[in-house]
Amino acid sequence: MKMNLRRTRQSCWLLLCLLIWVQAEEIPPEVFSYVKIEQLPTITNQSPSTLVAFPFDEEFQIKCEAKGNPKPIFWWKRNGEEYDPLSDPRVTAQKNSGTFTIYNNGNLTSFQGKYSCYASNKLGTAVSEETEFIIPNVPKFPKEKLEPIVVEEGESVVLHCNPPDGIPPLNIYWMTLDLQHIPLDERVSVGLNGDLYFANVEDKDSRNDYCCFAGFPRIRTIVQKMPMALVVNSSNSIKQRKPSFLKPSLNDSSHIIMLKGETVLLECVPAGLPTPLVEWIKVDGRMPTDRATEENFGKMLRLDQVSDEDNGIFRCIAKNDVGKATYDFYLTVEEPPRWKIKPESKTYTIGSSADLLCEAFGKPEPVITWEMNGIPIEQLTPSFRHKISQGKIELHNLQQHESAVFQCAASNKHGTILANANINVLNIHPIMMTADEVKYNTVAGNSVFMDCRVFGSPAPVISWTREDDIYSVESLRHNMFENGTLEIKNTSKEDSGTYICLATNSLGKEAITAVLNIRDSTKVVVLPVNQSALRSSLAELRCDVKYDITLQHAFTLIWEKDGEELDVTSTDHRNRFSVKDGVLYIRNVSLDDEGVYACIASTPLDMASARALLTVLDVPDPPEHLKLSDSQNQSIRLTWKQGSHHNSRITECIIEYEENRWEPGRWHEMERVPGIQSSVLLTLTPHVSYRFRVIAVNAIGKSKPSQPSARHLTPPAAPDRNPDNVRGEGHNPHEMTIKWQPLKPVEWNGPGLFYKVSWRLGGSNDSWEEVSVRQHSHTVKHAPTFQLYDIKVQAVNDLGPGPEPQVKHGFSGEDVPLEAPQKVSVDIINSTLIKVSWSKVPKESIRGHLRGYKITYWKVQHSHDGKRSHSDKYFLTFEGDRNHGMVPGLDPFSEYFLTIMILNGRGSGPESQPVTFSTPEGVPSPPDILELALISKDAVTLSWRPPVTPNGIVTHYHLQYQLINDTDEIGELVGIQLPNPDTLQWDISDLKSNSKYKFYLRACTVVGCSKPATEEGITTIQQVPVLLNITSSVSDTSANISWTPGMGKTDLEFYIAYMKTRKGMWKISDALNVAKNFHTIEGLEPGTEYTIRVMTKNWVDNTSIFEDVIETRGRAYGSASQGISTQGWFIGLMCATALLTIILLILCFVTRNKGGKYSVKEKEDMHPDLESPSLKDEIFGEYSDNDEKPLKGSLQSLNGDLKPAESADSLIDYGDADHGQFNEDGSFIGEYAGKKDRGSAEGNRSSLIMSQANA
Repeated sequence: MKMNLRRTRQSCWLLLCLLIWVQAEEIPPEVFSYVKIEQLPTITNQSPSTLVAFPFDEEFQIKCEAKGNPKPIFWWKRNGEEYDPLSDPRVTAQKNSGTFTIYNNGNLTSFQGKYSCYASNKLGTAVSEETEFIIPNVPKFPKEKLEPIVVEEGESVVLHCNPPDGIPPLNIYWMTLDLQHIPLDERVSVGLNGDLYFANVEDKDSRNDYCCFAGFPRIRTIVQKMPMALVVNSSNSIKQRKPSFLKPSLNDSSHIIMLKGETVLLECVPAGLPTPLVEWIKVDGRMPTDRATEENFGKMLRLDQVSDEDNGIFRCIAKNDVGKATYDFYLTVEEPPRWKIKPESKTYTIGSSADLLCEAFGKPEPVITWEMNGIPIEQLTPSFRHKISQGKIELHNLQQHESAVFQCAASNKHGTILANANINVLNIHPIMMTADEVKYNTVAGNSVFMDCRVFGSPAPVISWTREDDIYSVESLRHNMFENGTLEIKNTSKEDSGTYICLATNSLGKEAITAVLNIRDSTKVVVLPVNQSALRSSLAELRCDVKYDITLQHAFTLIWEKDGEELDVTSTDHRNRFSVKDGVLYIRNVSLDDEGVYACIASTPLDMASARALLTVLDVPDPPEHLKLSDSQNQSIRLTWKQGSHHNSRITECIIEYEENRWEPGRWHEMERVPGIQSSVLLTLTPHVSYRFRVIAVNAIGKSKPSQPSARHLTPPAAPDRNPDNVRGEGHNPHEMTIKWQPLKPVEWNGPGLFYKVSWRLGGSNDSWEEVSVRQHSHTVKHAPTFQLYDIKVQAVNDLGPGPEPQVKHGFSGEDVPLEAPQKVSVDIINSTLIKVSWSKVPKESIRGHLRGYKITYWKVQHSHDGKRSHSDKYFLTFEGDRNHGMVPGLDPFSEYFLTIMILNGRGSGPESQPVTFSTPEGVPSPPDILELALISKDAVTLSWRPPVTPNGIVTHYHLQYQLINDTDEIGELVGIQLPNPDTLQWDISDLKSNSKYKFYLRACTVVGCSKPATEEGITTIQQVPVLLNITSSVSDTSANISWTPGMGKTDLEFYIAYMKTRKGMWKISDALNVAKNFHTIEGLEPGTEYTIRVMTKNWVDNTSIFEDVIETRGRAYGSASQGISTQGWFIGLMCATALLTIILLILCFVTRNKGGKYSVKEKEDMHPDLESPSLKDEIFGEYSDNDEKPLKGSLQSLNGDLKPAESADSLIDYGDADHGQFNEDGSFIGEYAGKKDRGSAEGNRSSLIMSQANA
């Protein structure tokens, strides 16, 4: 709202006003809506200084627009004389405008000239700058007959073009009549003037159709000169000539004047033989290499944007073998007029004074002239009372009638510039041009600008105050500009409020208010971070922003990539880009996604942004530009250029080759070199047609292969290597097969490859027997059994043999051993481990490579029950030449037979005589099936079965138990010795009621006790009857409940309750005795559903021993249908279920007693002998008697089941059928057949139906 000026005047004496004078300037347009003010004319639009009338344009507009009050009238001068467009019927003038239009009617010549526009009203006249209207002529070459030019070979000649005048630029082309360009080079060139210069002519230059074409692109015209003929006379003696210049000629001036900022072209076209070359230097200074370029084969120096520093001498030097010539250009850089101080339009009060300044610079120095209202000041001297100098007019005691437009012109020989300055003389009270009560909003920390635009003459004094403070705002944070705008820097919440702007001059006062609101700034609190992402992966850029909640409706968050907004909804981005909760998700990242991403958070008041670089990692691009060089017989150099590494340094390059004779199309790795290397010398094989390719490798992976190189064929040569892995082997007695690894086809080095095979008895000096073969093996027949031979194999091709081969050794075929080991003895180590010893056999009876010894053993009789066991045999082999071995994994307390035989590569020899031995007793397995047979208030009854594997004679049982309630209460461990080994049940009394106990039972032999079998149970609060197999049957009006008494007291009583399921009251029977076996409920309703409970008390709660839902027979089933229990399908289903249950129980029982045995045939099927019948790859091993740790494997029969003992020396913890190797240090190699049984009673639970009275 407008402020009360009286209140303002009363408090003004308290204000420390910030005073500022509004600059005198053009009157703002808004002022005219408040007050009517006369205004001098001002030119607002005019045509450029040059206007060309191109022939293809239909009309041409010469513009002149001006403003003023009163509206100005327009008039023109053409070539200094008055011209009235309104009176010229050939043009169209616009109303209230100086602009007129000239139409292209084919006769524009009369309009050519220089036009000046004058805009006048009663206050003065404004003048436009001159516009030159140019009417170009259509360029034409004159029709002329050109005589042939005849020159001697080696002389210089010039073909003149003399192009017609036209609108620049001018383009010159020298061509033949069939429009083929004349080839240009150091010898033949086109000059700036269009002439064709020959430094020296050759015989090939003779032709009769040299045509000069002149192109004028601005008028879209190309004209052709008549063809010229050049005749070159051949000469037998051509003299060399030192250089001279065809251009510049003697008539050309060496002084060049250029305007500052333009481009200068200096040209030197030399003549001479041999053809001279041209170079350029600046004699008196440095050549501006950043702006200087040589063109036209060095004959032209182009210098862009010339400046004063380019003044000086530029020299061209033409040189050939005979001599040199020089020419100097003297360059002078001048400048058209430019404003230094331009006169300004201002508004002045009556009686004030002012200075009009006008200064310009240029070369030559510009001359300043003045006009007023378009009339030279000199013509106004008698009536002009103000002081005038060349660049200044001093105005004194201005009066309102002296408002005028002053023109200042600055001129030199390169042009004239003109400036208008309006001098307005008037008095106006302050006029506010900013609305009242404008609301300004900004964020804390920013600067705010509150406008107070005011106009007045004299210029008003402006001051700012806060509504709640009579003092003016004044601090380092407050700044008032010349136009009245108040700036508050680094704003805070305390700056919010209402501010008053007061404008005062001698004619009055005016005030407005402004309301300032300071909001919280927008901040990025979680910035996106620079990251690298693999191509095709997911990238996430997080940007969390905090902003003023009042701006929530206008808050926006956008993402940019490399400065351009990322539209995640576009078709290109919709499937891969998404933004959620300020996070930018980029799925399936591609190489194009690399760049700088910016999140930009904006409110109407401010914005905040943060940037992060996303680097996309990928495998390199394939190498390029493969080249072959430095070719030798067996080497060549391969070079390549690396592709992009995609932000992961190339670590190595893989060179691959392909040959087209043996494996065309298949590539093989040849060499690897460091990634910084781009060249490698490759060693090649003779007689191979190679192609190469390169694969680049970085941390991400391999690039695609490069394009293949050209094919390279190496010449053939003799083999340079012999086959590898030469060996002699005998698969049958009296034979030896010599084998080797054949050479690869690329290693043949030439055609016709074969192998020369040689052999003789080992260690002899006999002559070699030889044979040539093409396959890669040869069998020697009729050889002694297992005889050592010297052998060698040499590669040979059509160009000769390979190097002398190395002598290798081999043996002829083996045969089975003839003898068995003798003096076999057994030492008992413990209940599961023995040591077997034997004597060695004569070497000649082995008849092959001694592979080891094979022990066979089997259990004959169990010492405990006297029953015969299965005669399953177990095998253990020992590698190498030795005389003893360890046999682990035996059953304690058992009798065994054992034999031993020798093994060689052919097979096994005869068995030794069986040796009998017995193992001592061991520790038994835990008792079987430990369970709670009865639980009462303070006692339990435990029952169990004997150990499945006693491993000796069970002497007694050791029973322990302790309290283990779920609280921290842990009872003392109580032990009981049960001396009778036949005891299988034990009562424990004096226990706490309603308490949890854990029981441990161990079986013991004279060697020690087993691991414990465990069971847990909870005693009851009171004695609970034990009922088993509770069932129910129904009739129409009764139900029969039957049971089997469990172990324990049979004189205990219980109750049976029943009621209708959907409604009714509970009815409870009299006390029933456990021993009765059944109870009948009478008086039931037919076809009704009842709930039945068996309880320990005669009232109903949520506890029961048994609960069931029954339904009596009767009307509820309907007369047409029978009860479900009488339906045939139901009876069949029940029978089938019972039969399946019986079958499953039988299978479980059989499996439990069988123990998982399997036959030798099954074992052999599981582990087939891949080398049968040979035993050369059989597994060997031994058991170390130095290692006391228990073995982690079980000894297993090939056709039966050997159950491990619980001895510390058994293999119970070593897994099933493990294969391993042990040597004297504690390793074992062998194969065990048998099934490990972890038959611990841990976790067995009683099947007794129990219930707690307080459950």
